[in-house]
Amino acid sequence: MNQKVSEYIAKQKSPQKEILIKIRGFISKLIPEAEEKMSYGVPAFKLDGKQVMYAAFKNHVGIYPEPEIIEKYKNELEEYETAKGTIKFYLKEPIPYDLIKKIISYKYRL
Repeated sequence: MNQKVSEYIAKQKSPQKEILIKIRGFISKLIPEAEEKMSYGVPAFKLDGKQVMYAAFKNHVGIYPEPEIIEKYKNELEEYETAKGTIKFYLKEPIPYDLIKKIISYKYRL
């Protein structure tokens, strides 16, 4: 595992830290051959020119797949705040880990 990613996650408060650990864990299992790194100051996984980033903020955790994926899953993402390449999952609501796994699997065509 990437040391800088570990340091980023270790600096987070709860529950963000635990959410990031869970996201990191299942992405690394879904795409074990991906390179884990920091990108734009946040954790990322990169494989075959495709990158997905994830990050913690005060009130939410975000994932950054790409606009095409947000468009593909727009119906399932209706209850979440999205922007061009961003999905925000607010901490006051349960984190939809299964949906995140589905998005990651689609992005990497697993």
